[in-house]
Amino acid sequence: MGKLALAAKITHVPSMYLSELPGPNQGYRQAAIDGHKEIRRRCLELGVDTLVVFDTHWLVNANYHINCAPKFEGVYTSNELPHFIANMPYEFPGNPVLGRMLADECNNLGVETMAHDATTLGPEYGTLVPMRYMNEDQHFKVVSVSALCTSHYLSDSARLGWAMRKAVEEHYDGTVAFLASGSLSHRFAQNGQAPQFATKVWSPFLETLDLRVVKMWENGEWDAFCNMLPEYAVKGHGEGFMHDTAMLLGALGWSDYEGKAEVITPYFGSSATGQINAIFPVTPQDGTAIPAAQASDQDGRPSTSRL
Repeated sequence: MGKLALAAKITHVPSMYLSELPGPNQGYRQAAIDGHKEIRRRCLELGVDTLVVFDTHWLVNANYHINCAPKFEGVYTSNELPHFIANMPYEFPGNPVLGRMLADECNNLGVETMAHDATTLGPEYGTLVPMRYMNEDQHFKVVSVSALCTSHYLSDSARLGWAMRKAVEEHYDGTVAFLASGSLSHRFAQNGQAPQFATKVWSPFLETLDLRVVKMWENGEWDAFCNMLPEYAVKGHGEGFMHDTAMLLGALGWSDYEGKAEVITPYFGSSATGQINAIFPVTPQDGTAIPAAQASDQDGRPSTSRL
């Protein structure tokens, strides 16, 4: 019925908003903003009606959660970085019907998930920043998924991604994009050193590790990457323990995925973290790669290549 038309790993650095404002940093995140606008352009070409965002700024301690209110509107100030994002207005439609479908299929596949359509809960900036550049005209509906998961297995997040694709393809009458909103390495600069790392990565080790991962994505080395993801999430200080990445790859077929990533915004440093915009081509899947519950967690224990 429905179609997953586009999948991407995207940045949401708050300095993108700061980059809009007059001052010494104006324009310094234009490449990241342009990357978001290119993803928007492709979504329009593909007929996408809803953007599903795996948001590593939405912290949850139990279950998986979907924010699918009918409409999102407000003024947002970041509690984490109020000097970067202050009084930023937002407004865009939600998609309660799709949100409930996603949750139902996740539950059917054994991943306990709750859809919240009658809620006053606002999105986090892992959703709000990308929507500022991808959806300023409110063309797309938006669904936000919790992806800063403190007590969850990466294998369950992969299964959730697969279930969500299954829900779209088997039950939804429309076209959807999945966006994994989070960085690669996410080791912030020590307090007092942030200005020195505004456009740098925290250490040569983390930068080298990230760049090797990007090359693996470009080469399609999915079996190797999926095996190393739990350890990379820990030793590479992955944002949200890399649950957004596990969700995205679960939707694409995990280690059976045959696509090669296309980098839209080249890897860059931001406040010591490693960032990128990259599109992962959606390839056909036969339904045999549904992840099984393996012990791949954020403690760094290795996973099996096929979840």
